[in-house]
Amino acid sequence: MSQQSAASKPSLSGVRIKARKGAVKAQAKHEPTVFRDQLYKHLETVPEGDFESFAVKLVQAGAQLEFLKYADGLFEIILVGGLIQPGGSYVEDGAPVSPFTIFNAKEPVQVEEIKKYIDVLNKLIRRYKYLQKPLEEVSLPTLLQYINRWSPAQRDKLSIAVGLLISQGLASASCLTSLTKDHLVKNDVSINVLSLIFRAYLVDQSMEHLSAALKRGGIKDLLPFFPPGKQDGKALEEHFKKAGLPQVAEWWSKKLYAGIKSELVKNLTEICEREDTTDQPELIVVIQIVAAIKSHQEENPLPDVELIACIWQGLMASVDWSARPDQIEGLALREVGKFAPVLEPFCNGPKTEVSLINVVQVYCYEDTRIIKAFPQILKVLYNKDCISDQAIIYWHQKGSKPQGRQHFLKSTETLVKFLQEQETDSEEE
Repeated sequence: MSQQSAASKPSLSGVRIKARKGAVKAQAKHEPTVFRDQLYKHLETVPEGDFESFAVKLVQAGAQLEFLKYADGLFEIILVGGLIQPGGSYVEDGAPVSPFTIFNAKEPVQVEEIKKYIDVLNKLIRRYKYLQKPLEEVSLPTLLQYINRWSPAQRDKLSIAVGLLISQGLASASCLTSLTKDHLVKNDVSINVLSLIFRAYLVDQSMEHLSAALKRGGIKDLLPFFPPGKQDGKALEEHFKKAGLPQVAEWWSKKLYAGIKSELVKNLTEICEREDTTDQPELIVVIQIVAAIKSHQEENPLPDVELIACIWQGLMASVDWSARPDQIEGLALREVGKFAPVLEPFCNGPKTEVSLINVVQVYCYEDTRIIKAFPQILKVLYNKDCISDQAIIYWHQKGSKPQGRQHFLKSTETLVKFLQEQETDSEEE
């Protein structure tokens, strides 16, 4: 018994016990200052303005320091010059500003100057690809929510840097949602920062490229970046035009109109389909449809040219085209005759009338079943006072669309000749 108790107990000497991830993460929160000081030692030896050497030193440091573990601190050091504590203020331990940070960029702030810093970041992230995720998901959203705490010049530098990072695909536009926080929106901070981000982005990229980036980042609406009293389309367009970004204002208008047009077409189609199931007189149906269009136009006004195209699309989308092939053209003419009283109140000028002809042209071009009925459709619209003889003649001479142009011009020669002769006879009288 005594011999057993005297025997040495088994030990785990030489076995490395792996700490839990949670414990390591918790411990890491108290060590970023050590990481910062070690990183500074790598960067302090580089002469100011030697961006190639900064890139080399950062890549070398990544082989020795735990960049993934301290990714937040790494980007805080590079982007704003030091470690940030909750609330957005710097960690106060007497540490100097980072030898390499975007805040060291020359003033007045220029996009070309900030590009030099972003090129260094680009090289670093290409070498350590795992850094991209913490940059776009944690670091940028965190720093942007504190952007009001820095000076105007520092704010401009960070804004331009964010625009370049997104344009070069190093970060997602999803980080911009941090700018919709109330404390940033109310004093125009958000929209001014967003304008700088867009300006930097558009230096090398197109508006279409920016639009796609915003869509991928889940930024569906720009109005939340404006103060509550300015969250309307007019204020948005005025702001971006004054900011020297007319392409953003134009893109927004098209986007807004696209939504309004889609809604109008859908509503018109539903109204027409619903009215087809009732026994109401045709005149009552026309009055109700016209009233619905005018109501929609008062709430969400569209240019006349856009409106007439939406009305045509909505009306024709409600037609049941399941007739025999030899009856399709006759069906099309009957439906156009039925819907013409709806179109007529909104054909209020030569420009709108020519636009309607072009809408019909493209519609017939895309639906080849009724392509031969085009001249007869124009006759119906002319007899119903939707389009004038001058509009048809102008369209034939120089106003037609390229889709199927030669076919449609040839097929309407007889009609146009008749209208020209009729116009000549009336002038002689």
